Amino acid sequence: MYLHLGQSVVVPYRDVVGIFDLDNTSSSHLTRAFLERAEKEGRVVNVSDDLPRSFVLCTQERGNSTVYLSQLSAATLLRRAESNSFE
Repeated sequence: MYLHLGQSVVVPYRDVVGIFDLDNTSSSHLTRAFLERAEKEGRVVNVSDDLPRSFVLCTQERGNSTVYLSQLSAATLLRRAESNSFE
């Protein structure tokens, strides 16, 4: 199963750790520090032409993580993730 994040970018659903709303989470200094560190380390992928509304944290095979910035809302991404489930 895959989750479509926008701009023809898809990630394996099993790699998704969390889907976060940028407006709500960026008010925390811890989240801002995490995103700044990920960007400095080159682990942020912007899949948005507009202002990003959410971010998706994914793990990779070697335990590294990637942050995808998406123009789609967290609610939309969550609905997409839930509709792809066979549970």
